Amino acid sequence: MAEGLIEHRSYARVGLLGNPSDVYFGRTISFSLSNFWATVVLRPSDELVITPHPKHDLVNFSSLDHLVNRLQSEGYYGGVRLLMAICKVFYNYCREHKISLHQRKFALSYDTNIPRQAGLSGSSAIVSAALNCLLDFYKVRDQIKVEIRPNLVLSAEKELGIVAGLQDRVAQIYGGLVYMEFSQEHMDKLGHGIYTPMDINLLPPLHLVYAENPSDSGKVSLEMVAPSLMCRLQLLNCCLRLLGK
Repeated sequence: MAEGLIEHRSYARVGLLGNPSDVYFGRTISFSLSNFWATVVLRPSDELVITPHPKHDLVNFSSLDHLVNRLQSEGYYGGVRLLMAICKVFYNYCREHKISLHQRKFALSYDTNIPRQAGLSGSSAIVSAALNCLLDFYKVRDQIKVEIRPNLVLSAEKELGIVAGLQDRVAQIYGGLVYMEFSQEHMDKLGHGIYTPMDINLLPPLHLVYAENPSDSGKVSLEMVAPSLMCRLQLLNCCLRLLGK
């Protein structure tokens, strides 16, 4: 690894129970999925550079037909705007909380294999990985509590008009299987929910079903389907145990 290079990976997430009650002071259980991930690399640089991805931020096309097909399959937005947004949110948070940042510069780049518009939180994975790079580059990880970090990720996405809740970001920041309680009392008092990591082995085998090229992510149904009746019963029993029933 090159000297000073920082690399972080953040995984896709699946909402198992309670979605979307994270925005209604409810409770949820989610987990990160190691099949798909986003990687962000930070390199020390003489200038601050946000590097476009050669595929996801494509601006050179062989023809008009190529451009239109690219937009139909990938949409208009890549990851550059996500990296810029988390840099802004991170900087403003540190300034507001009097966290000192050194003046050295960096170059940020990213890659991802998370399917687009499949409800797997691909955007927040890029932002989460970038935040981890910034925490290490500026050596302020101990000054920004892990409970607060999902809020920063969500704030970066809201900068871009992305509508979402905290659930996805919590699962990606913590990793693994996480139980989350978003009661209004906790949110008002602490500014975040109560997050409890759990043993991923509590879950039975699961299959992920998603559309590879959805035309509208709002119309895509993401299901976690157990491969047999026995597994479905195990999943139900697991969910009841996770909720303390």
